[in-house]
Amino acid sequence: MQSNEGGGGNYEIRLKGHLEPRWADWFDGLTLTQENDGTTVLRGSVVDQAALHGLLGKVRDLGLPLIAVNRRRDQ
Repeated sequence: MQSNEGGGGNYEIRLKGHLEPRWADWFDGLTLTQENDGTTVLRGSVVDQAALHGLLGKVRDLGLPLIAVNRRRDQ
């Protein structure tokens, strides 16, 4: 099993509410997908823990409720 202590990898961040695709640049190029259940999913590569915390800070600043943060192992 490979360890990535720096926290980098592929992540999926689920938010309550719809975020327009134009926000992708602000989220360091993560893919934004509006789901039918009223959520937005951000997916993509995150360099390290500091970058992940930066992304979560941006979510906080937008005021959208955070539903889940998952590290994806399939990529």
